[in-house]
Order: sequence, then C-alpha cells, then structure tokens
Amino acid sequence: MDYVVPALGAVVFVPFMSRIAEPARRTFNAIFVAGACGVYLRGGFSVWELIYPLLAAPVAYLGLRSYRFIGLAWLMHAAWDLAHHLWGNPIWPFMRTSSFGCMIFDTLIAIWFLAGAPALTAHGWEAAAKFKKASVP
Repeated sequence: MDYVVPALGAVVFVPFMSRIAEPARRTFNAIFVAGACGVYLRGGFSVWELIYPLLAAPVAYLGLRSYRFIGLAWLMHAAWDLAHHLWGNPIWPFMRTSSFGCMIFDTLIAIWFLAGAPALTAHGWEAAAKFKKASVP
C-alpha cells in the first residue's frame, strides 16, 4: 500500500493539474517544484541538505519557461527522495517508506511534465489551444 497510494496520487494529480489554464499551470508548477526544494531541510543529511536546493532551484526557475525543466526538477527531487530512503532518513519519520513513495509520485508526474504537460481533459484541451493560438505571432 505504501507504493500504490503515491501512484494513485499521481494519477489524480495529472488530470487535476491539466484542468488549470495556461500559462498559470506552468507558473504554478514551477513555483511548486521550487518549494519542494526545501522539504528535506530538516537536517537528515546535516549541512549536505543545502546542496540539493542549490542545484534544483535554478532548474525550477527555468521551469517558468519550460515544462521540461519542471520535469527535470521533479526527477532531481525523486533522486533526493531515493537517497533519503536508502540512508534511512524518510521525509515523514513516522513512515519508513515515505521517501520511497514520494519518489514514485515525483517520477510519475515528472514523466507528464517531460512530455510537455499535455492537457488531459476537454477543458484543458480548449485552454491549451487558446494559449497556443495567443502565443503564435
């Protein structure tokens, strides 16, 4: 169950997020992944925790212009999740597999972002078409 729930969370996250109109969807997700940079700053790896935000924050910033950078930032976060899982420093101390579950969720949504975060709902398709039309000179 520790592994199924994060996958289900991603399955819910993607269609929900695809309903948000452009460009707000990309902007929100760039800010969201930037915020995820600070999740582990509670000292699991001591001063080494500062390395990940230093590397990931610029990638998240580039996500303001490109979904692929948002996807890359989520994959970087998934790698940090895996490191915490392997070294026994889970994101939730009361749940031993929480970092592994976070890695599953992050990886699955990263795939969607790397694919360009396509809209998966009728509303999303309409919004994406309007955004594309408006951005073409």
